[in-house]
Amino acid sequence: MAFYRPEQGMQSHLAALIDRLADDGRPGLHDQISVTWVRYDGSSPTSGSGMGAGWSDQKQRYPASVVKLIYAVAAEHWLQRDLIPDSEELRRALLDMLADSSNDATGLIVDLLTGTTSGPTLRSPFREQWEQQRFVVNDWLQTFGWPELEHINCCQKTWGDGPYGREKAFYRGDNSNRNALCTAAVGRMLEAVMTDAVLSPPACQRLRDRLLRSLDLTARAADPENQVDGFLGGGLPPKSLLWSKAGWMSEARHDAAWWMVEDQPPTLLIVFSEGRKQAADEALLPKIAKALVAYQAI
Repeated sequence: MAFYRPEQGMQSHLAALIDRLADDGRPGLHDQISVTWVRYDGSSPTSGSGMGAGWSDQKQRYPASVVKLIYAVAAEHWLQRDLIPDSEELRRALLDMLADSSNDATGLIVDLLTGTTSGPTLRSPFREQWEQQRFVVNDWLQTFGWPELEHINCCQKTWGDGPYGREKAFYRGDNSNRNALCTAAVGRMLEAVMTDAVLSPPACQRLRDRLLRSLDLTARAADPENQVDGFLGGGLPPKSLLWSKAGWMSEARHDAAWWMVEDQPPTLLIVFSEGRKQAADEALLPKIAKALVAYQAI
């Protein structure tokens, strides 16, 4: 059961769009992409009020930096419950994690959420205790009772060069313990943030403030890592409002976005694309966003 009302016209349009993109020099795209697309009826939607469509939206994929959205929601929840102390340094890390996608800031947030730190490989029983603590975000997510969250995994930090020591061991030898999310899970969480359905309104507003992106061309040119160019925001009209969190690495190009185009109701779009060719394709995500904006304008 999706968190939105399935709409056949949207589903057919999405499938046809993926067919066209695959035929346009992207062989294998059908198996390398996941999409969750939701449209809303009014300017102030509530959670679960949208109609939408999906493509492989329950398939677990490595989320890259999109997982930082989950960690940010968790941090605000921990703060609400007084599980971690508030501080200027925490607020700075939360901003840098979402606005600039800082891996260093994310490492601090994961340490605070789980009560763990990186370091040399551990021996029993300390290794098992450390690993149990690193699963606390997963344990918290299961308390939501959302079917989209049943098979996710959010227990790893994000890296530039990669994990070492106990962090490397925690990935397991076959990388089977990597972070994993589906676009439906990310979509439901982003919708909850945007509609005040997951935390207090002030906490959700803080998250939205950190997710807000500028579409101004001058500002984007001054920030090559703006999370707009090469991602969904790159396909939006310049006067749109955009809240998003992108993820990009050598084998993935993802984005989770909520936007408002002129006077139209909001749109939620989550796209995960995998493979080295898709990761290097700066046109794919903007083309998807542009095509779906055009559909909604009909």
